[in-house]
Amino acid sequence: MNPANPSSCEELTCDLLVVGSGAGGLSTAIAARKHGLDVIVIEKATCFGGTTAFSGGVLWIPGNTQCAAPDTREAMRTYMKDQTGPFYKADAVDAFLDHAPEMVAWFERETAVRFVPTLYPDYHPDAPGGAAIGRSILAAPYDASQLGPELARLRPPLSTITFVGMMFNSSNADLKHFFRATKSVVSAAYVARRLGGHLLDLVRYRRGVQVTSGNALAARLAKTCFDLGIPIHTEAEARELLQADDRVTGARVHTPRGERRIRTRRGVVLACGGYPHDVARITQRYPHLASGGEHLSPVPAENTGDGLRLGAQVGGQVDERFDGVGAAAWMPVSRVPLSQGRTGVFPHLLDRYKPGIIGVLRNGRRFTNESHSYHDVGAAMIEACRGQRETAMWLLCDQATLSKYGLGYAKPAPMPVGGLIRKGYLFKGRTLADLAQAAGIDPEGLEATVREYNAGARTGEDRQFGRGTTAFNRYLADPDQQPNPCVAPIGPGPYYAVKVVMGDLGTFEGLRTTTEGQVLRADGQAVPGLYAVGNDRTSIMGGNYPGAGITLGPAMTFGWITGRHVAGAWPPGQRTTPTRKEACHAA
Repeated sequence: MNPANPSSCEELTCDLLVVGSGAGGLSTAIAARKHGLDVIVIEKATCFGGTTAFSGGVLWIPGNTQCAAPDTREAMRTYMKDQTGPFYKADAVDAFLDHAPEMVAWFERETAVRFVPTLYPDYHPDAPGGAAIGRSILAAPYDASQLGPELARLRPPLSTITFVGMMFNSSNADLKHFFRATKSVVSAAYVARRLGGHLLDLVRYRRGVQVTSGNALAARLAKTCFDLGIPIHTEAEARELLQADDRVTGARVHTPRGERRIRTRRGVVLACGGYPHDVARITQRYPHLASGGEHLSPVPAENTGDGLRLGAQVGGQVDERFDGVGAAAWMPVSRVPLSQGRTGVFPHLLDRYKPGIIGVLRNGRRFTNESHSYHDVGAAMIEACRGQRETAMWLLCDQATLSKYGLGYAKPAPMPVGGLIRKGYLFKGRTLADLAQAAGIDPEGLEATVREYNAGARTGEDRQFGRGTTAFNRYLADPDQQPNPCVAPIGPGPYYAVKVVMGDLGTFEGLRTTTEGQVLRADGQAVPGLYAVGNDRTSIMGGNYPGAGITLGPAMTFGWITGRHVAGAWPPGQRTTPTRKEACHAA
């Protein structure tokens, strides 16, 4: 059978069918296979890895053994209660806190997956139970050439946040060396070595193979699947769930060679990545779209809500209890003009934290602490623009700041920015009034805002919104800027700005499930044979974003739990029910 898609001449049968190839789906598949089940993974895209392959590859795992920072179970639970508010679900939170560290240890012991510690603070470290360090871990870098011929089907990283296709983690030494390449001989030599190795990889493999972040996690999970004999069929879209006697028994799958049926003995797991590209649903659920505003999601275009639709077709209930601002993980983004009329999406992950960069609305006024998390800035932007014709802000800075840090897709010096100005991505003005006119911002409001901001910034203060007052604010700022790594005055022109609109990293609303992942009907009864993981399952975070990795941490933890549950190896200590093949072999 062709690994890229199911054969045109046979109906497939397995114990478990996983629909989707991100971290949640592959974690489920690996856990089930390790406990004796015959597993098939299908993915409607031409490549595997899902949103995970685009992500930062960070997992929020309270109590992990990677970091020696002191922490307590009571602090973890207190933080979750504070962050989830009325949506706190004790059984799911306890299962997560109990088993997330165990999941990490299991994957490192049993699979190709490896992790390294980070210094990320929680996004709200000053909230009750918040931690200044230690709860987030990161997928270790990986040589993806170990995938062999399957490398061609690994989803590439998001192109707008690579440099000539080369990846680096946002918080590691790579990025610091790239920022200092023109100022330090050591950094220049480091960058030259990295670029040289990357160019050799491009010649040999037609893509970078020294992958980091979520691309490394996706590659490691996929390598484990292939080593275990789990096929990942791409270009295979689940169109309908099959049922017998009210039980889900498989799926009707569309492939380039026609429609096929995959029958299952244990069930189907939905792991389709939520609904960020389901236009009808996001128009209904995203508040900024109700007024006709723009939304650009950098997640894979295939994430169109398939899992939610399939689940609802057999009686599963989609949980829409979160208010509009809690529907998704918000990410401020900008539209990038690429070659041949194409456009890309740039997530503003780093520039907002840097000193000398501020964000204003069309009226020229700031509206939030720009160094808060992307989700918090996005939520603030939605609220500040409520009732207006668009939800947008402009990030702006002076020439010296642009040269030092870049702005959005515009890279730091010595990279040229003229092309981005000509294409309308980057706005430039000799004076603030000129910049305001070019960008469509109120000039009087902008000039007043810069005066007010600079009055405090000269001594390292943000008198309006308190930038730099939390550990998270400072984490991605510039430690060389003192006394406040997030704050510096806006100096002489010329000035630059980029327009930022609303995007997302995925959705929080999904199918209602049990802790083990069984999809629930409106009456609270489980749909026999149907499970949901990842963003197809309602987030345990209650529509909030407490820390780096709050999507991947629960996705892998509950995927691991679901896979073991389907195999009969959950709760812990329960014996695995052998498959027919194993029973025959033992006899």
